[in-house]
Amino acid sequence: MKIEGNIKDYSDRDLAKKFKQLQPSADRKSTLIDRDFKSLMSDGYVIIKGLLTPSQCNDIKTTCLPLMSHKGRNEFEGERTQRLYNVLAKTRCIDSLADHPRLLGLMDLMFRPNFLLSQSQVINILPGEKQQAYHYDDSFYQIPRPRPPLGAASIWAIDDFTEENGATVVVPASHKWDGQQRPTPDSVIKAVMPAGSVIFFLGTTWHSGGENHAKSPRLAVTHQYCEAFMRQQENYLLELKKETVKKLSPELRALVGYSIHSPFMGMVNGQHPLRLLDE
Repeated sequence: MKIEGNIKDYSDRDLAKKFKQLQPSADRKSTLIDRDFKSLMSDGYVIIKGLLTPSQCNDIKTTCLPLMSHKGRNEFEGERTQRLYNVLAKTRCIDSLADHPRLLGLMDLMFRPNFLLSQSQVINILPGEKQQAYHYDDSFYQIPRPRPPLGAASIWAIDDFTEENGATVVVPASHKWDGQQRPTPDSVIKAVMPAGSVIFFLGTTWHSGGENHAKSPRLAVTHQYCEAFMRQQENYLLELKKETVKKLSPELRALVGYSIHSPFMGMVNGQHPLRLLDE
């Protein structure tokens, strides 16, 4: 018993001397976040409206749409869907969505400290796109269900999400399912919401991109997250140059991997990765 206690004490300690763990800011704690968290854990998702202004949405559209030229390579990506990868290396316009305190506050309640950004994309569903296959985002962590989520995702509506234009389809309470259950037509809802809203859901919640049978595209930004001890989908340490990382907020630097999960996961040559930025 004594040995086990020592191991736990050691693994939970912040051993860094210069670069201590970031402490959550005050705006990551509120009654609104507590309310959203209750809905999230009950339904597997929560929709939060009014987090972005029309001007912010327009800036994202103006910046990102010119960068989007390639369509998906298969049915899952969407053959009539444009996807922008490696976004953080190309623009700063979606940084504030990745480290938004309203969402980080939810993850403070879900995950252990120093959780990570797993991937970022801008997704433009064009007219005529089919509905994406149902899936849950942390399925590649091959641990049997039912289980706690090891990831979570945000999908930000930059255009209005409507019944017609490809609003995300989500399956309420599917985060509680075992490994055998699958969505049925009567178990799903569409995440209809105005531009500037976000749907945040657990990595175990079944969902899909919607069918777009409108005459206009539907633009969204997605950021996915994971526990600090899981592998990220996107390799930010290779994608992002040091000069780019220096421009990120302290929170976003930690999210992309310039952080330590106690006692030393994420180290570089036995040291904190932030020391690389000083070299």
